[in-house]
Amino acid sequence: MRMYDLIVKKRDNKTLTREEISYMIQGYVKDEIPDYQMAAMLMAVYFQGMTDEELADLTDIMAHSGDMVDLSEIPGIKVDKHSTGGVGDKTTLIAAPIAAACGVRIAKMSGRGLGHTGGTVDKLEAIPGYQTSIERTRFIEIVKRHGLSVIGQSGNLAPADKKIYALRDVTATVESIPLIAASIMSKKLAAGSDCILLDVKVGSGAFMKSAEDAIALAQKMSAIGEKAGRRVTALITDMDLPLGNCIGNSLEVAEAADTLQGRGPDDLTEICIELAAYMMELAGIGTVSECKAKAKQAVKDGTAMKKLAEMVTAQGGDASVLYRPELFEKAAILYEVKAEKDGYIVHMDAQECGAVSCMLGAGRETKESRIDFSAGIVMRKKTGDRVTKGETVAVLHTSQKELARAAAVRLLAAVEIGEKPPERIPLILAVVDRDGVRAYQDK
Repeated sequence: MRMYDLIVKKRDNKTLTREEISYMIQGYVKDEIPDYQMAAMLMAVYFQGMTDEELADLTDIMAHSGDMVDLSEIPGIKVDKHSTGGVGDKTTLIAAPIAAACGVRIAKMSGRGLGHTGGTVDKLEAIPGYQTSIERTRFIEIVKRHGLSVIGQSGNLAPADKKIYALRDVTATVESIPLIAASIMSKKLAAGSDCILLDVKVGSGAFMKSAEDAIALAQKMSAIGEKAGRRVTALITDMDLPLGNCIGNSLEVAEAADTLQGRGPDDLTEICIELAAYMMELAGIGTVSECKAKAKQAVKDGTAMKKLAEMVTAQGGDASVLYRPELFEKAAILYEVKAEKDGYIVHMDAQECGAVSCMLGAGRETKESRIDFSAGIVMRKKTGDRVTKGETVAVLHTSQKELARAAAVRLLAAVEIGEKPPERIPLILAVVDRDGVRAYQDK
């Protein structure tokens, strides 16, 4: 078998066998197949796509290229959650404790942020002492005792994906629905949970810019999961503006804690209740409407907040900052960004808002970049809000005074002000599962 022949086969839109895909992935992980040949294959897939059978085989082989996490020691149905990435997306810190407080077992491995999207691991590391790298036995013990643990991804979890993604990143093949689906699901399958809830973002701050592409990605990932014996549900959610009011690590943790105490922004609260309800439904706790009622009660009676604090304490973190956010390290500079005219905010470029937050020090430009946990943006106004000239639209938090003015100019350029309020975009557009695609209806 030769890699050259497989490239020709996929270039000509023919179907690769499982044996051929296995040869290709194993050879690449072992450095027996060079980057230039794998790059050619990735470009062929970008243009020709993959059949459902090819995609399922590719994902399974990538998942088995490294460690397969065994969660069988943990009783009950284990549910994982994955977001395709967004700006201000701190939903794991809210939805997971809510679901855990209602009886769901969650053993979650999360990633770091890169570029304009934030990472759950970076947010958790903003909590003093919180350990995102712990022994597998300790991880399982925390889930057994508290129902919830969130750690960083293992260095040997789906190593084929790590190597292939790095190549996709420099060969203009990131925006391929089959390759995105295989990348996400290989890690989810390797992580060992029984059920997976996918939060597929769409809009200016997401990788998927159109609802059609987001739904297509969700369908591919759902099919992969079901073929591998995992139940999968995907929610297609809006990321055309930042989620919640805060962007940046410490700021987002504080906002998550506020939300769990019933004081969060409406959009963030609504979407987290929905995500938690669907996680609970996957675990067999009840119907979605029944689970929504339970999720709201867990916030109201404080058990969800208590669950987050339990997890933080169990992983070495100082849970007092959740209740007293003033204990977080504060940015040296607070710079107010003011509206330049009267009107309504008709659009916010969420990707640009995330880029500005990174510019202030809240994210990484490269994997080696050091994060300033105190940096970020607090939005005072969002899409649909009325503003007057000179009114504060956002407050920039940074320790780099020289960056504030340039960041403010860039943020203002991302905010469009018009004469009339915009049409409201729903937070959840559709639900995708084994029964197909259906428009979301509030239950």
